[in-house]
Amino acid sequence: MNIRRPDGWATRFGLIMAMAGNAIGLGNFLRFPGKAAQFGGAFMVPYLLAMVLLGIPLMWMEWTIGRHGGGFGHGSTPGMFHRLWRHPVAKYLGIFGVLLPAMVGVYYIYIESWSLGYAWQTMTGAYWGQTSNEEMEAVFSNYLGMNGGLFSFNPHSYLFFLATFAINIFVFGRGISKGIEIVAKYCMPTLLVIGIVLAVRVLTLPPMDGRTIGDGLAQIWRVSDWGALLKSDVWIAATGQVFFTLSVGLGMIHTYASYLKKRHDITLSGLASCGTNEFAEVILGGTIAIPAAVLFFGAAQAQTIAKGGTFSLGFFALPVIFQQMPAGQIFGTLWFLLLFLAGLTSSMAMFTPLLVFLEDELRLTRRQGVTLVGVSVFLMMQPIILFMHHGMVDEIDYWVGDFGLVLFAAIETVVFAWIFGMARGWKEMHLGADLQVPRIFYYIMKYVTPTFMILLLAWYAYDGLVARVLMRGVAAESQPYRWLARLIIAGMAGFLVWGVRFAWKTHPKFFEEASRAREEEEP
Repeated sequence: MNIRRPDGWATRFGLIMAMAGNAIGLGNFLRFPGKAAQFGGAFMVPYLLAMVLLGIPLMWMEWTIGRHGGGFGHGSTPGMFHRLWRHPVAKYLGIFGVLLPAMVGVYYIYIESWSLGYAWQTMTGAYWGQTSNEEMEAVFSNYLGMNGGLFSFNPHSYLFFLATFAINIFVFGRGISKGIEIVAKYCMPTLLVIGIVLAVRVLTLPPMDGRTIGDGLAQIWRVSDWGALLKSDVWIAATGQVFFTLSVGLGMIHTYASYLKKRHDITLSGLASCGTNEFAEVILGGTIAIPAAVLFFGAAQAQTIAKGGTFSLGFFALPVIFQQMPAGQIFGTLWFLLLFLAGLTSSMAMFTPLLVFLEDELRLTRRQGVTLVGVSVFLMMQPIILFMHHGMVDEIDYWVGDFGLVLFAAIETVVFAWIFGMARGWKEMHLGADLQVPRIFYYIMKYVTPTFMILLLAWYAYDGLVARVLMRGVAAESQPYRWLARLIIAGMAGFLVWGVRFAWKTHPKFFEEASRAREEEEP
């Protein structure tokens, strides 16, 4: 029996752009500069080590798991894990690969919509005249409607949220070749061109008060405090950024790769998408926000701004800088369009594993699946938006985008390298490969990556997990809303547990088919 999965990638370029777009997101241009600015050049040492020892191996593992599972007709991780490990618990462990991206998407699309709204506000000069970080922080709070009322609501920002949500549903609802691939083929090159234009403009800024743009670049690339490498928070931040930037440990790569045929290359294609992401993050993301902030404010104040949170550099500091630059309105609009396109290329993938799970495992039609996902996700988003000032985004982000990501990455590395077996995994990874991966990565993927992930998970459990569970330090008035965020996650998880159980009971022959259903033709 041969199983041909519906839809699929029309071109290799489209696949690489979509995979790179899945990884390139707001984290490349907001989260990375913020982390790097806080820790200075010491951040790049663990970042690059984590990229080689964790990020790239995990990326190859997920491409391999996805293509392998897709050969059996599975487009989501419950079925894929069932094929890797014939144990009843395996398919339930795979639920994380559907749950995590969907729950990240619940708040990520709202954050993405801020970029679109700010692009409009910059183009129209709505906040022009607010020339300090404090004033821009007030602009930001007003934009979100966080003015101390019962709800955090602003009709203006909500309108941009509706537009962003509609775009995402429309794109992912059209599937891979007719939706995601087409958008990625046009948005990714546009994003990179805008990023290069902004980077060149920053690099050509004149000196200010004795500071040059080279001082800003040194903030990333010069290690002035080697003692910082002895601090665990630098390593945790760098490792978390690697996971976040490559979108590993979330399940989206698995679904994208499931549309590949047996002998479609994944080693070179995976490395190409990873390289594109790193160019966008390290070269472009590291050249725009940090050097500009150091030039205008100085290294010390730039670090202080970055410690204010993920959005401080991008939404507070840079708008102040744009107002002091020639043609700043144009460059500011391009900056926020860059953020929007980066967010869109990531967010349109976040609900795809859930949609594919509904289609493949629960046998819903495309229209039924899109309707169910669109309505349910929209409803879940409302309390996130309305009660954002009570920390609902922070709560969900920790459990699914932080701890959950590390947990799932640890599970999949152990299942792939130690249960499925690295020898089988290495052979599977190289089917149709255009790049022979250096043998050293066999041992990294077999020993280093799983061990590192287990230790990292243990550290997360030791360092602050109990305090998070008990909500220590959370204001009493915010705790009910934090519990609501947890209930939303638990509700989605419960639905997926039911869905897996229902699927395996209603059509078990599909899941227990022993023959490997693969497309045999060459790519």
